[in-house]
Amino acid sequence: MALSDYYPDLICNLPKFGGRFDARKLSAENCDVLFATYPAGTVIEPHRHDTDNVGVITKGELLLTVDGKTDIISTGQWYHVPANKEHSAEFREDTCEIEFWFTP
Repeated sequence: MALSDYYPDLICNLPKFGGRFDARKLSAENCDVLFATYPAGTVIEPHRHDTDNVGVITKGELLLTVDGKTDIISTGQWYHVPANKEHSAEFREDTCEIEFWFTP
């Protein structure tokens, strides 16, 4: 799934996020906002970062594993990953999300 298949042109024209997935980034004071798409089968291995992350799934679902516990985050649901907390993600279907990365 291409970003342009889901998000409007104004979002798709934002600067690209240089991470492990396809996203555009809107920078704000103390926060980056990512508009991301993940094709079915995408797996993001365990990792951590120094930002407090809050996201909402806008299409599809996320399997989010934190502290060895996996939760299914469905369309319309929010999640939170605290800063420096190891976590991983899996997307079994085409999925879109908006994620806020709050800097300390």
